[in-house]
Formats: sequence, C-alpha cells, structure tokens
Amino acid sequence: MTTSRTHSFFRIALVTAAVAFGGVAAHAQPGPGHRGGPGGPGMMAAGGLFGGHLEHMLDVVNATDAQRTQIENIFKAARQDLSGQRDAGRKLHEQLATLYTATNIDAAAIEAVRVQMSAQHEAASKRMSQASIDAARVLTPEQRAKIAEIMKKRQARMAARQPG
Repeated sequence: MTTSRTHSFFRIALVTAAVAFGGVAAHAQPGPGHRGGPGGPGMMAAGGLFGGHLEHMLDVVNATDAQRTQIENIFKAARQDLSGQRDAGRKLHEQLATLYTATNIDAAAIEAVRVQMSAQHEAASKRMSQASIDAARVLTPEQRAKIAEIMKKRQARMAARQPG
C-alpha cells in the first residue's frame, strides 16, 4: 500500500471506529430530560405513560400526596435496581474502546461486547417499563386517560415539526 492509501485507510478506519463507538456510547447515555443516569427522576421506559416528565404530569392530573409518594418510591426502587448497571456499562464501553484501538480489529470480540451492551439495555428497559406499569396502577383511570391525551397532543406537535 502506498503512503497516501495507508493514511486514507487509517483515517477511514478511525472514523468508522469513532462513529461505531460514539453511536454505542450515545445510545447508552440518558437523553434530554433524564437526570441522574439510568432511571433518574422523570425517566420512563420508551413510550411510558409519563413520557419522561413525571413531576409535570403528576401536577397536571392533580395527583395526591399519597400517589406522588408511591410513584416516587416505585422509581426510587427502579433506580436502585439499576444503579450497578452504570459501572458495568462503563466497563463495556472501555472494552469496546480498547477493541477498536487494538492493532488488529477482532470483529467477534466487538460483537460479543455489543451483545452484552444490548442485553444490559434490554434489562434496564424492562425494569423501567415495569416501574412505569406499577406507577400507572397508582393513578386512577381518569388520571391515566388525561396523561394519555396530553401525550397524544405532544406527539402530534412533534410530528408537525418534522420536515415532510
């Protein structure tokens, strides 16, 4: 390989690794409105009843103090259950970075770490989904319907903003 082709190859490899690693890292990070890492206050499983705005939604439906306390305890327990995943996830990201920066790229090892990360994300999603279900059961059917109506309107507003 000539020097310019070698540099091009390494640039492409580096960009590919950065995109792959960055994409996985970004996927694992809490999104906007999520505080405190996995299961932070206001975080819900994708498509959850509260849509990531727990306090606001509880205000809108006039949740009682008892309901708020129960729901807060539900999510506190979920956060505690998931607290160990943060360190495990960090270690997986470090493994992935090491694999992508190795002299020889080991596709099988990278895939194995990806599978572990995927399983970890699935477990967290499942736990938050269960917390969301438990919290929804604390609310009355009328409160849940009001939240669903608000979420439907929010989705319509977001869809209207998308270029089409």
